[in-house]
Amino acid sequence: MMKLTDFYYDLPQELIAQDPLLKRSESRLMVLDRKDNTIEHKHFYDVIDYLNPGDCLVINDTRVLPARLMGVKEDTGASIEVLLLKRKDDRTWETLVKPGKKCKVGARIVFGSESNEPDPETGLIKGKLVGEVVGIVEEGNRLIRFEFDGIFEEILDELGQMPLPPYITHKLEDKNRYQTVYAEHDGSAAAPTAGLHFTTELLDQIKAKGIKIAHVTLHVGLGTFRPVKEENILDHHMHSEFCIIEQDAADMINETKAAGGRVVSVGTTSTRTLESMSDDDGTVHAGSKWTDIFIYPGYKFKVIDALITNFHLPESTLLMLVSALYDREHILEAYKVAVEEKYRFFSFGDAMLIK
Repeated sequence: MMKLTDFYYDLPQELIAQDPLLKRSESRLMVLDRKDNTIEHKHFYDVIDYLNPGDCLVINDTRVLPARLMGVKEDTGASIEVLLLKRKDDRTWETLVKPGKKCKVGARIVFGSESNEPDPETGLIKGKLVGEVVGIVEEGNRLIRFEFDGIFEEILDELGQMPLPPYITHKLEDKNRYQTVYAEHDGSAAAPTAGLHFTTELLDQIKAKGIKIAHVTLHVGLGTFRPVKEENILDHHMHSEFCIIEQDAADMINETKAAGGRVVSVGTTSTRTLESMSDDDGTVHAGSKWTDIFIYPGYKFKVIDALITNFHLPESTLLMLVSALYDREHILEAYKVAVEEKYRFFSFGDAMLIK
């Protein structure tokens, strides 16, 4: 049995990065060599030295929605926080609502009101966006149908806040810093954080060196932060996330493999996409699907040859994934070194290359 406690490590609170660095690519990079079992300490901009002409870098171009909305109940003015999780149709979303007990079916929540004073004629509070609870689904999540004039995404950009992970307590001054420079397709409730280290200049240098860059899309769900509670990790049920690979990206990856190049995955989300959308022989297929793939030690990787990733939470499914690529003992040893060397951890933290 693989126990949850097998993936525990001790992390001092002060090593959890609360703010992004001034310059993305100046974060630190720990390089793990699986062949020689060595550890090197570099900066992220040095990653280009470990990529060879003919390799293919795979990036997740999902874009984080400013999905946290602060509103008030239309009739009472009570404060309500809504987190958009999953789009159901043009106007309806599955959401996480706090406090949920105040939001039964029929409750109406107003966002972007100029004042929380009720309109003298109607007795109701007015705002730029109104949501009505139209259903309650699994885990108590609310289905909310929104009423608005104009384009929903533009209203969301104006009113919404970035849904930062619970361990980040500082306010994010610049929304774009929780967005990769290549973010394109709206849909994530969290950033694919390994990609936050890349700058446009660094990507241009990588391309100029003869390394191909393939885009895939996986919309990161909040389940990525859901703790594993079962002591036997095999009893853990993974959340599902929507992923897409276009034909040109699939061709680029397959051609790289056929020519003997390496597929270097940026982040656990790109990894889960590639491993979900491939045959046993490593052939990647274009298409889209919901994936709940759970990768833990013992898994045989079909596509990826190397991984760029951040430092993950103790006892998390992401730590289990990286332990599957190398092995648990070496990963936990590397994390121990990272703590000793005072690396910065989690979303705004430093990076690791496992090659």
